[in-house]
Amino acid sequence: LEMIHFSGFGAGLGSNDLGLDRGALRGGTQIVKFERVGRRVMMVQPNYRFRALTDNPAEARAVTDAFARSILWGFTAEAETDGRVLVDLTGFLVRDAVNAGQSMRPGTYRLDQSRSSIYMEMTDAFPTNTELEVELTFTRQPGGGGGGGGGALEGVGSVAASGEAATIRLHHSFVALPDDGYETRAYDPRAGFGSVTFQDYAAPLGAPMTQRFIRRHRLEKRTPSARVSEAVEPIIYYLDPGAPEPMRSALLDGARWWNQAFEAAGYRDAFQVMIRPDSISSLDARYNVINWVHRSTRGWSTGGSVTDPRTGEIIKGVVTLGSLRVRQDYLMAEGLLSPYTEGDETPPELAEWSLARIRQLAAHEVGHTIGLGHNYYNSGNGRISVMDYPHPLIALNEDGSLDFSEVYDVDIGDWDKVAITYGYREFPSGDDEDAQLASILSVAWGDDIRYMTGQDASISPQADLWANGTDMGHELNRMMDVRASALERFGVQAIQSDMPMATIEEALVPLYMHHRYQVEATASAIGGVEYTYAVRGDGLQPFLRVSADMQRGALDALMRTLVPAELTLPESVLNVIPPRPPGFGRHRELFPRYTGSAFDAVTPAVVAAGHTVAMVLEPTRAARLVQQHTFDPSLPGLEEVLEGLFEASMGASANTEYQAEVKRAVEGVVLARVMWLARNASMPQVRAISSASLRRSHSELLSRGQSEAHAQMLAGDIQRFLDRPGEVVTDRVAPSAPPGSPIGEPALDWLGQMEPWCSWLGDGWDGF
Repeated sequence: LEMIHFSGFGAGLGSNDLGLDRGALRGGTQIVKFERVGRRVMMVQPNYRFRALTDNPAEARAVTDAFARSILWGFTAEAETDGRVLVDLTGFLVRDAVNAGQSMRPGTYRLDQSRSSIYMEMTDAFPTNTELEVELTFTRQPGGGGGGGGGALEGVGSVAASGEAATIRLHHSFVALPDDGYETRAYDPRAGFGSVTFQDYAAPLGAPMTQRFIRRHRLEKRTPSARVSEAVEPIIYYLDPGAPEPMRSALLDGARWWNQAFEAAGYRDAFQVMIRPDSISSLDARYNVINWVHRSTRGWSTGGSVTDPRTGEIIKGVVTLGSLRVRQDYLMAEGLLSPYTEGDETPPELAEWSLARIRQLAAHEVGHTIGLGHNYYNSGNGRISVMDYPHPLIALNEDGSLDFSEVYDVDIGDWDKVAITYGYREFPSGDDEDAQLASILSVAWGDDIRYMTGQDASISPQADLWANGTDMGHELNRMMDVRASALERFGVQAIQSDMPMATIEEALVPLYMHHRYQVEATASAIGGVEYTYAVRGDGLQPFLRVSADMQRGALDALMRTLVPAELTLPESVLNVIPPRPPGFGRHRELFPRYTGSAFDAVTPAVVAAGHTVAMVLEPTRAARLVQQHTFDPSLPGLEEVLEGLFEASMGASANTEYQAEVKRAVEGVVLARVMWLARNASMPQVRAISSASLRRSHSELLSRGQSEAHAQMLAGDIQRFLDRPGEVVTDRVAPSAPPGSPIGEPALDWLGQMEPWCSWLGDGWDGF
């Protein structure tokens, strides 16, 4: 008798950096069965990665025996009555089954069996599932640090009652396999669904062996012949009762948007969201849940699923929403709007802004759990999907004020309706399902309702994270105007009365870096390509290069972000940020500094400029620039881009000594990145062109004369680089940035790593 086994955390650690969140799934989903071997009972995982879909038992057996299965655990039969066997599960349960201890740091943490036990309150049995939970204590080994708060890593010591020991709960579920009534649906890369994949060794010659089924819930019409019908069993999600108002109502609203998509697919009230009763465990396999999770620092929200590996049927959806997300949006609004004129008011627009965001967040993460991946496509129709990463849309009025009436979109998107129709529509008996599915996508793509996901974001301006618009350079210029206007007004009105003046910096960081994601989006146009997930016969244009005008427009907009006047801060801001007072120490949400406890007026410019330069001179982008110019000389080449960077930095004008200091800092950032590219790029042509540009810059710097210390230092750096070809060059020379990507959530170093996009394998999707 086969069944599904999965595990998750009944009680978490509370550290975003280390994971281990309450309610989150961990360890994957396995189909298991129990086999009696004498006095032993083996827990076996069959190998469903390799199959033979055939009526020939011998053919199927040949494949089964060809690939190893896995015996996950062995039990001893303690007693037997009427064919029923009693085994002791304690050893299986009271262990670190998901390697949680390896995630705990700094230091080394190991499970202490003497402080671990079965958690009976969440251990129960039902007709189709058995729920088991254990309390596990991990102790710090001698020589390990406890990991206090405030540094680059929020370790165990910053969240546990004691850094010496951390006690969490791990939940195991054993679930009966669903019946055979579920119908699989073919995977299409254009449809936006994740998939289960296996090799079919019984596939006919000439047919693909790799089989792919989309991941989706089971949903059937009560009246199949009706255009719109109620479902036999609706999909129901239960929201964590621990979510307080007004967030609770916003989360309910956003999650319920999905019913609009199911209505478009032909169902009435087929998707429902309600508050989870206290009697239901969030890890009970019978229920889809939306968990409201607290952490010590802001962090990822996710949408995951327990999926039948045989068919792709989603058994259970699990959403994890970080509670600090809404507070970070509030902070972003404070920085942009500087709304505290008197200091003691509570402007309603701040809450409206933040709640609009978490409505969309709830819809986004639920979308993952019903099978959908991220859709970052920049449609000419505007915001077409809640599965995008949305940037707040702020417009600049003629009087210089900001218009945030459409800061985030409302309701489900046009693409979301298309995707759900593809995945869940029930077709009349006798219809050609493949033709109907192809038609759904064809009509949508003709209307510019398309799907492009994370893998496309860095090489095509068609798909971008946290960006708006379809003309990336134009949008970046518009956002720089919004940023400049907000910085002019920024100051003490960004914080409430009785708050330390030093905390102005918390609101300044997201405002100053307001354009960071649009920089990434704009850089994708340089050396960029436009393409589709075309399949033979669909008539779509598979591939073309971004036009020369768009690439050069994007480059010009990016060069604006390096202009000293854009990077300096108003004196009215610099004069009101004192060193941090007692009780308000420095933390990772602030700008780095060379100046000790005093606010550093230059490193914000270094951080922002470093981000732009790193995006423009990304190694694969540089390689595409070389190749595109080879095939079409009208398109920019790497030489042109390097010349543009040197002109924007070394040729920039500075009207004040502060701007001159920022200009010198930007020059250093550009040269450091070019040296890094010349040493580390994989393509030899990129290294050669970058090295040649450094030689030219070396000569120019020397021509400035001995009186300019900064120029002489940079010239010396280049000379040492050229004289020591074997020396390692790192890209970690500039100050690191505060956490940023995705908006309102941390990546420990967003300058140095791409966003962890959703996984197409396993049981769920990473969210945001």
